[in-house]
Amino acid sequence: MQASDSIKIIPMQQKHIVDINKTNEPFTVFGRLVPCLHHDIWSYEEELFDTPHDIQFPDDHLNWESYINQEDKVIFMAYLGKACIGQIRLVKQWNKYAYIENIAVCQSHRKSGVGRQLFNKAEEWAKKKQLLGLSLEAQDDNLAACRFYIKNGMVLGGVDTMTHAFNKNIDKALYWYKTF
Repeated sequence: MQASDSIKIIPMQQKHIVDINKTNEPFTVFGRLVPCLHHDIWSYEEELFDTPHDIQFPDDHLNWESYINQEDKVIFMAYLGKACIGQIRLVKQWNKYAYIENIAVCQSHRKSGVGRQLFNKAEEWAKKKQLLGLSLEAQDDNLAACRFYIKNGMVLGGVDTMTHAFNKNIDKALYWYKTF
């Protein structure tokens, strides 16, 4: 399947709210990104786990209506026909970056270009709003996501060891940026 041939990326409207958590499917955790700060420059290595495992985030329960037709936030939904296969949720931040709150693609459409299309739409939205770039936070043990962010031009801008201190499986929160 060529994702660009048949996928429609549209702003979420009231009728799409029923689809918002459909993209919340399991994903495989197979390694972590290990960051290192040296002379104010971040570098990183990959550490692969001996035993990969699947995890799934709990469904989000937000006020979805608050994202509809707003100037400072939006959710773009990816549809293949009538099936929701992906979404990206953005919020304009105080630092003039568009913060990606969530990006998710259904398992059946991962690695088909849908994530890239959603990321491109986020860039387009941020540029239209005259923002400086995109930012997001990812867990260090989500190596697939980190690889995706790197592939799409994001750079590691910071690390926080306390954000997920309550979760024994997550060592660090990684903060990624793409400046325009």
